[in-house]
Amino acid sequence: MNGNVVHLYKDPDPDPGSAAGEGPTLAVVTTPSSPPAAPVLPLWVRSGRAIRTAITHETTRATARTVARHSLYVVGGARIVARRAWDGRTAARYERYMRAAEAAGNMEAAAEWEERGQRFREARHRRRMDLLHSPLDAAKGAAVGTGMGIGGLVLLGIAMAVATKEPADVVTPLMAVVKFINLMITIVRVVWGPALTIGPFLALLALWSVGAHQKAAPQWALPANARSGGGEPITPSVVVQALRHLGLPALRKAIQEMGDAGASMLSPIVIAGCGVEVDVTLPLEVSTVEIQQRRRKLAENLNRHEHEVFITIPPAARTVRLWIADSGALDEPIGPSPLVTDETMTADYKKGRAPWGQDLRGDAAALSLYQRHLLITGLSNQGKTASLRSLALWAALDKTVEFRIADLKGVGDWAMFDGLATVLIQGPTDEHVIEATEMVEDALAEMNRRIEVRQQDPNAEFPPLICIVDEAQVAFMCPAVDEDRRPYGGAKATSRYFMAVRKIHNQGRAVDLLMWEGTQDPTDQNLPKLVREGAHTRASLALGTESQARMALGDKAVNGGAAPHLLRQGLDKGTLVVASDGIEIPAGQASITVRTHFISDDDAYAIAERAKALRDGITTLHAIDREQEERDPLADISSVIGDAERAFTQDILKRLSVLNPGAYDGWTFADLKRVLESAGVEPYKSHGRMVVRRDSVTRALADRDEPGSASVA
Repeated sequence: MNGNVVHLYKDPDPDPGSAAGEGPTLAVVTTPSSPPAAPVLPLWVRSGRAIRTAITHETTRATARTVARHSLYVVGGARIVARRAWDGRTAARYERYMRAAEAAGNMEAAAEWEERGQRFREARHRRRMDLLHSPLDAAKGAAVGTGMGIGGLVLLGIAMAVATKEPADVVTPLMAVVKFINLMITIVRVVWGPALTIGPFLALLALWSVGAHQKAAPQWALPANARSGGGEPITPSVVVQALRHLGLPALRKAIQEMGDAGASMLSPIVIAGCGVEVDVTLPLEVSTVEIQQRRRKLAENLNRHEHEVFITIPPAARTVRLWIADSGALDEPIGPSPLVTDETMTADYKKGRAPWGQDLRGDAAALSLYQRHLLITGLSNQGKTASLRSLALWAALDKTVEFRIADLKGVGDWAMFDGLATVLIQGPTDEHVIEATEMVEDALAEMNRRIEVRQQDPNAEFPPLICIVDEAQVAFMCPAVDEDRRPYGGAKATSRYFMAVRKIHNQGRAVDLLMWEGTQDPTDQNLPKLVREGAHTRASLALGTESQARMALGDKAVNGGAAPHLLRQGLDKGTLVVASDGIEIPAGQASITVRTHFISDDDAYAIAERAKALRDGITTLHAIDREQEERDPLADISSVIGDAERAFTQDILKRLSVLNPGAYDGWTFADLKRVLESAGVEPYKSHGRMVVRRDSVTRALADRDEPGSASVA
């Protein structure tokens, strides 16, 4: 049978008669089809693997951690007890507090601790001097006490002897005391041996109890739940240890010099909403910027995720304010918007504040819209439109507020404003950008008209007009040009959209004409510097980089701790970092983090219907008429009156200007009266204001359109 020969070993002493180098060889013959035999591993290899498996097994590791933990509890407990005893017998505690106050720059507190330490030393000196006289006093006291005791017992014995008429009873009380003392000595002799044996174990148990209570063991030896720190309360020692291991040698050295008194750097830890807040006064060698730059490390040292720790700069110098959330609290949704829950709510543009959401403390965060341009930015799909729309829905509940809206996304996010806004443009194409640009330019023309009126009458009042462009980056990036080769988009002085927005930012607020923009992923190309810095209220959702955060909120806010680039994309939807004087921001801070209420599309439609019920019928234009063809003024007047029973002449003029700026921008009441009177319609006064009845205009149109009637020019 043919096969392969596998030599397993060679005989070290070959047969002399054999050929050189050849000896008896043990061979295994296998057929070609048979698999090769598995190699037999040496015993030491198999033993090593078994030992390694046993050592690295999770049960072994858990057992080792348990043994080490409880052993180290005893060591840590002994250290803590020794430290407490030392602090109680010496002035070390006062020295640490004094050094801590000096490191924090609080000389008043340092002087107070020095004075307390001096009083402690004086009291200790008096106690030691008293010990010099105490032996003599103790001997005298013992002699007097013994004599009085024996005398008392003798008197008691005499009384007993008199009562029993037995002279031997005189010594009965003394003998009873002697027997009691003998019994105590016997008990001590019996107990003393076991006590000497058990005593050390009881002492070790006491030390273990102290160490276990204080968790005086390294992190690696603690149980898994204690190592992760999930839900661990924030205490002064936790904060101090987190700062100590922050990787700043100067801070670590200062805390080491303070000892356990590093907590003197901290203000009282107070509950703040779904977390706690504490101010940390830093040593002289440490700056607030160094702490801000180590936010992630600090959060990990506090057993929190990075997004659960916020670092801001309060008014005090060399101080950082830490807000530390409860574990997982920021992942819980906040309640519904008051706009949804309170169907009777109305708005006041001038004096009211829009209920936008909650701050990190859990307090209501309300924003004033009065004469403030607005910019909201962030990455895509983070809740920008919902945040912007919720403000507009609140403002819509003030019937004096007019809206002109361009939604350059065009997926129906603003469709509920149909019949509420005088202009509603929806779509992402260049044509929609052109219409949005002309809408903003019409608003600019209205601003100029109001300014002219204000120059003639300084006390003139105007109804608020809010011009909203959502997805404004589409407008800035639009390549279309007009017939004069002027671009609609871009950030140059020739850009029609850019220049219109910039001019409104410059003067619009003075006549209650506001510009609101929502844009995503800001850059210098899709959000020019002059436009973003013209907004009074700047808010940002999650962003990708710190440079984008500076574009969105400005350098001051970011330097003060604002960090929208540290928000979690997709997980922190609707969470905004806001820089504005229209919202209450803690003193000394440049921004505030707001978790906004989410209003669904169905709820938005319901709120819009309530807003429409407060107003006369509004005809919404869905496109700007750019053709300057001949108009039918009477038909246009009938169109802008809509379904209302009557309309103020001032509102008719405003709506005509929106309907066709080229035809009606310069119209005055005299022009309107001329057209109406030529058709036989007489405006009249109602409550001191001129109005026009819808039925009169409709009847005039019907009479005019009958055969033989002349049309109104």
